[in-house]
Amino acid sequence: MKNSAYIKGVVTGVLAAAAVAAGVYAGYSMQNRGVLSDPDHARKLNYLEALIDQEYLGEIDGDSLAEGVYTGLLYGLGDPYSCYYTAEQYEQTNSTTEGSYVGIGVTIQENPEGGVRIAECYEEGPGDLAGLKAEDVISAVDGIDITEKEVSEVVEMIKEAEGREVNLTVHRQGVEEPFEVSVNVQDVELPSVFEEMLDEDTGYIRISQFTGVTPKQYEEAFASLEEQGMQRLVIDLRNNPGGLLTSVCDVLRNILPEGIIVYTEDKYGNRQEETCDGENPLEIPLAVLVNEGSASAAEIFAGAVKDYGVGTVVGTVTYGKGVVQAVHKLDDGSAVKLTVADYYTPGGNSINNTGITPDVEVKLDTALLNKAEISHEEDNQLKEALKVLGEKVAQPVGG
Repeated sequence: MKNSAYIKGVVTGVLAAAAVAAGVYAGYSMQNRGVLSDPDHARKLNYLEALIDQEYLGEIDGDSLAEGVYTGLLYGLGDPYSCYYTAEQYEQTNSTTEGSYVGIGVTIQENPEGGVRIAECYEEGPGDLAGLKAEDVISAVDGIDITEKEVSEVVEMIKEAEGREVNLTVHRQGVEEPFEVSVNVQDVELPSVFEEMLDEDTGYIRISQFTGVTPKQYEEAFASLEEQGMQRLVIDLRNNPGGLLTSVCDVLRNILPEGIIVYTEDKYGNRQEETCDGENPLEIPLAVLVNEGSASAAEIFAGAVKDYGVGTVVGTVTYGKGVVQAVHKLDDGSAVKLTVADYYTPGGNSINNTGITPDVEVKLDTALLNKAEISHEEDNQLKEALKVLGEKVAQPVGG
């Protein structure tokens, strides 16, 4: 069966990178006599493998069985944020987390009639510039038929063309015959920051996720809005699932005064602090929009803004994910993501399982809950944020 998932994965936690060098497994096993070293568990595992070998009707893939054991070991923690990645899964996830990857700037998924369908085409990306569009169907890559290939196989075929053009056979609705499109395969930066002026004074920045490229994109967006006369700012973090701890801290260093941004504590009580030097504090009125889909790094952002009082948090109580994950890459390309610490807002508040309560609570209108797209004109949460900013602008200096 084909993989129907989108190419890009979604990472919803605050991540801290960690590397595991080759040959480290033995060092850990010497120190840890755990589940797999228990003779009873080892015998049971051997029995199950023998039972499968003797009676299972289908074809047996030993590598897949091993991957299942690793996956199950992490699943046994009962922690929704800790997991095992195969090498392929880790590569896909890491691309999304870092915010860049080798490709053509499109998101593809399985097409039921064969080939792959373009689900999204990133503006100004190689695919967009070459003329590809969402809903286009690709049936061949460099003349090789892909109608029976997995999505992951198609991705690899395109990536192997890094540094040159790849020729795609494209089928487009309303166009009778398929046609060829040549696209450059290169490093592609995924957009995570979107900006616009809502009126002549008010800038609007939506951050969809905190990736490795988000701080640079935020600075570019902010500079563009300043050039257009921005005097007040709305930052929209609704449905932002989180991302990199380093990324959200780098963005906040363009907003906060001097002090702690966030701090973490591990199981041994070790504390690590992320701080701001206060050299670039935001000097215009700020409102931050959040909802129940704002998680992890987005909550670090909202919590810091609220604790320092540098802006007004508007919306509904956030998701409540106040733990940090470390990703350990193994020497075979696979990886393990483990929850390793709690994080706390500058005021010492843990928001795990509680979330950030907005300064101004306002629910999205019921009529808008199931709409795929909501215009600014009908967005009552955004209207409340603008009302808050209007009141702040109207205050006299020092008021």
